[in-house]
Amino acid sequence: MTDLVTFGETMLRLSPPEGTRLETADSLDARVGGAESNVAVAGASLGIDTVWLSKLPNSPLGRRVVRGLRAHGVHTGIAWDEDARLGTYYLEHGGEPRGTNVVYDRADSAVTTVTPEELPLGVLDDATAFHTTGITPALSGRAADATAAALERAADAGASTSLDVNYRSKLWSHEAARETLTDLFDHVDTLFVARRDAETVLDREGKTVEIAHGLATDHGFETVVVTRGERGALALHDGEVFEQPVYEADTLDAIGTGDAFVGGFLSRRCRGGDVAEALEWGAATASLKRTIAGDLAVVTPEEVERVIDEGEGGISR
Repeated sequence: MTDLVTFGETMLRLSPPEGTRLETADSLDARVGGAESNVAVAGASLGIDTVWLSKLPNSPLGRRVVRGLRAHGVHTGIAWDEDARLGTYYLEHGGEPRGTNVVYDRADSAVTTVTPEELPLGVLDDATAFHTTGITPALSGRAADATAAALERAADAGASTSLDVNYRSKLWSHEAARETLTDLFDHVDTLFVARRDAETVLDREGKTVEIAHGLATDHGFETVVVTRGERGALALHDGEVFEQPVYEADTLDAIGTGDAFVGGFLSRRCRGGDVAEALEWGAATASLKRTIAGDLAVVTPEEVERVIDEGEGGISR
């Protein structure tokens, strides 16, 4: 039985050396990264059985993605395309006032043409949980249809389903995101959303706890997790509210921190942990990820437990 199945796009991340501009770089560091596969890697690192579903070009770059994820213990269910391309993104690290910049080159990538019939959705029939993000349906109409089909198949099979809003302004507008995502909510048990996305995408106002209650009431979510950056996370589950502070970390690379949080949270839930424990595991995994270069949270359960035991962040009810 599979613990966690995820579905989405993974790209090749290309980065110049720290402090170097893309336009002057002589070399680029290549890594794989994508929200849903990042979650799968975090889960696999923490000891659960994970499968990542997607569509890739049958090319050296497509195979590079699969090899990279399998190296971290993630099983893959891939629809291969002989003629498609792999999406890439360029990450230029920079301190203030310049900041870090992301340049996408993902138009017409393989996953934009995916259909539900191409994906091995049968893996959902004996899965404990299924996860995807709002990035995937933003990529194309076909990707949106495949996301809806996967959520429905997982829900019908009795798996716990989750979605991270994970809004990307370079992919779609607030209005388009709101319309598409709310159509998916009927088959979502757990919603992850950054407070800023709850406000701008889901058109919510008020205190964080009020936002969580409103989303749960309007859409029937079992659990709503609202992340608040340095202020930590708040979760509403079965009417009970939990708050989780962050665990302090020296930040080497912040990309993928949110995915690490989700991966840590879901790994604990898949192992029978309650929401309070899951929040601790999510926060600890996220803090560890910030110390690791690349998108992936390559951590161990022992490291997560040490952060929880020794860190100052704790659960408050």
